[in-house]
Amino acid sequence: MPPVRSSLVLALALGALNLPLQAQQNLDTVQVTTTAVAPGVYLLQGAGGNIGVSAGSDGVFLIDDQYAPLTDKITAAIRGFSAAPIRFVINTHWHGDHTGGNENLGKAGTLIVAHENVRRRMSVEQFLAAFKMRVPPSSPAALPVITFTDTVTFYLNGDSIVVFHAAPAHTDGDAIIHWRHANVIHAGDTYFNGMYPFIDVSSGGGIEGMVAAADRMLATADANTKIIPGHGSLATRADLQAYRDMLVAVRDRVRRAMAGGRTVEQVQAAKPTAEFDAVWGKGFLSPDTFVEIVYSDLSRR
Repeated sequence: MPPVRSSLVLALALGALNLPLQAQQNLDTVQVTTTAVAPGVYLLQGAGGNIGVSAGSDGVFLIDDQYAPLTDKITAAIRGFSAAPIRFVINTHWHGDHTGGNENLGKAGTLIVAHENVRRRMSVEQFLAAFKMRVPPSSPAALPVITFTDTVTFYLNGDSIVVFHAAPAHTDGDAIIHWRHANVIHAGDTYFNGMYPFIDVSSGGGIEGMVAAADRMLATADANTKIIPGHGSLATRADLQAYRDMLVAVRDRVRRAMAGGRTVEQVQAAKPTAEFDAVWGKGFLSPDTFVEIVYSDLSRR
């Protein structure tokens, strides 16, 4: 796999993922906002990955928890619509902008749930190749205490909340959550709405898995399904379809452009994303950076 250049490091360091640089930033000014998605289902947005919430008579169920300094603000936002205890948090993958609050919540008695690969990666030092950066192991209190390999269902707050593992997509430990009754999906970072997605190749992610995850969600959703992306605004099935179609087109164009051993710079010069840049190229990943990630992934195969 060709090395990921400094332009990618810079682009991601300024983005929405967990990095020591970001951990040093002042989160005091971050405001956590609440959006009602469906009866008993909410979207919280602050800094880092989008948080999904199920709240009702059985307690509060969280999907992801952003950064540790934001736990009090996140809890205060939840108290705006529920006084019930936070019983469970599920991590959609291991990155710290989705797991940073684990230790705080775990020490408060919340049960942390994730795919077994999330616990495995959080338990030992990780190397994020895109950042040329080592991530130390998480504290024991931050680790998931319940893991699953394929699927697990929570019967809470009058709903069946199905959590299923996606084939390696953003990482090798991705979880997607489906509220069957409320008709809501939390996609984790298999879906970045309105921006080119980061694929963590060093954590087992890949473009084929991103497409497969989108296909699986599209098969689950209908025209009325509300979809919470890992990053970006609340979405519809039509939004997810457009995202999936973009992924497929860029994948296929990069693969064709790579024929004959072309370098990443030559593939970038072919502008395989040009058709999509106006919509997807204004996020934290530039078009060239996204092409570089896809090239890096396809070069392994």
